[in-house]
Amino acid sequence: MPAPELPPPRSSLPEAAARYGAHVLAAAAARAHDVKAATGGPPDAVSVPGLPAAVLVPDLPAAPAPGHPAAIAVPAPATSLDLVEAEAPTPDAGLERLLRGPSGLGTAGLRLVLREAPPTPPSLSSPLPASLPSPLPSPAETLGEAAVDTAEGTPVPGLYHHPVPEPDPVRVEEVSRRIKDWAVDEVSLFPDDWEEEFDGFSVGRYMVACHPDAPTVDHLMLATRLMVAENAVDDCYCEDHGGSPIGLGERLLLAHTALDPLYTTAEYQPQWAESLRADAPRRAYRSAMEYFVQAAGASQADRLRHDMARLHLGYLAEAAWSQEGRVPEVWEYLAMRQFNNFRPCPTITDTVGGYELPADLHARADMQKVIALAGNATTIVNDLYSYMKELDSPGQHLNLPVVISEREGLSERDAYLKAVEVHNDLMHDFEAEAAALAEACPAPQVQRFLRGVAAWVDGNHYWHRTNTFRYRLPDFW
Repeated sequence: MPAPELPPPRSSLPEAAARYGAHVLAAAAARAHDVKAATGGPPDAVSVPGLPAAVLVPDLPAAPAPGHPAAIAVPAPATSLDLVEAEAPTPDAGLERLLRGPSGLGTAGLRLVLREAPPTPPSLSSPLPASLPSPLPSPAETLGEAAVDTAEGTPVPGLYHHPVPEPDPVRVEEVSRRIKDWAVDEVSLFPDDWEEEFDGFSVGRYMVACHPDAPTVDHLMLATRLMVAENAVDDCYCEDHGGSPIGLGERLLLAHTALDPLYTTAEYQPQWAESLRADAPRRAYRSAMEYFVQAAGASQADRLRHDMARLHLGYLAEAAWSQEGRVPEVWEYLAMRQFNNFRPCPTITDTVGGYELPADLHARADMQKVIALAGNATTIVNDLYSYMKELDSPGQHLNLPVVISEREGLSERDAYLKAVEVHNDLMHDFEAEAAALAEACPAPQVQRFLRGVAAWVDGNHYWHRTNTFRYRLPDFW
């Protein structure tokens, strides 16, 4: 989705300093750093108008040191993409309500933001842009207008989303090659008969689409390893490949120690260390986290551990319902989905981007709300696109359409359409909250982080829509 609409440029920041203190900006700038392990160099910095010359705020990282592997540059900003209404079949009443967008008091002022046109694929030596592109206001007056998607795959009709440029094929190919080498050679993640499924996941295309500001492939690999490891835990502990709700708490606890190390006595430390090599998910967690902590700041690593604990807590709630044979209330399901969701992915967007959002800015209540809404919306996208895949699997899989149908007595079709509405409401809330935060806290790191989270939300939808190997839509239209 587009970045939140930001305030116009200011010649100085006296108002911001009055709001929460100039010392916060100075301290944030002092703590911000480049991902030295991935780039091999110190952070670049740029002066911010209105701040003393000695106060520097980091911008995009410097190019990797000579000889650094796969130093693939970010494409330069391109022109905007015009928004036009998407063609759609004549809808019935339920679908028409989705397609026309929100209505009523207060909705007329909601605005879209223009996306960039697909960039020209960069050469391996093309320079990094001086800064991330700023969002532009859209001429659209309501969220009811849609944009044309040019990539393969069919978007869910009525789903509020934004098209993204096709991910750079050079980067996609390199990330795909490296992640398979890591999965096969470093952590022995899957047997040979899972190879087609691994390839069909298209994780390279996924991560390149979600992190357009990553300065190098090494930065992208930080997110890619974690994504693959998280899916291995989900599949092997919870879902398709031998997962079970029985004993899940113990398995998750032991896996979590691969992210959040155990500190115990000398007698028992070797046994714990050996347990991390016991199965594929733990090996993957351990390796992915080791790469991440070498590149991330201390607060960034601890932030990820916290969000992974949230994820595991959500797994346990869903497992409890499975053991009880109970379908939760819709509000209960949505509460679970705020924990069992994609939140660990956008929360690391600064590490993957080669900079750091300082802990006090990340911990702001309004920032936490924005991140939570992003995670919630992107996870309902997964519920909608994986709906048919889960119906074809043995047993009952809980997703939002299934829960709405069961608890509110709606047909499968009407429940699915209502789930689309829930997603759209979450997306509108995310955009409104992100725009308000961008206005209230104009620190450069906050602005860039919000753009990164917005890009992740859009890239996540792009991957779900285009991954026709895994997903197909129900025939409800």
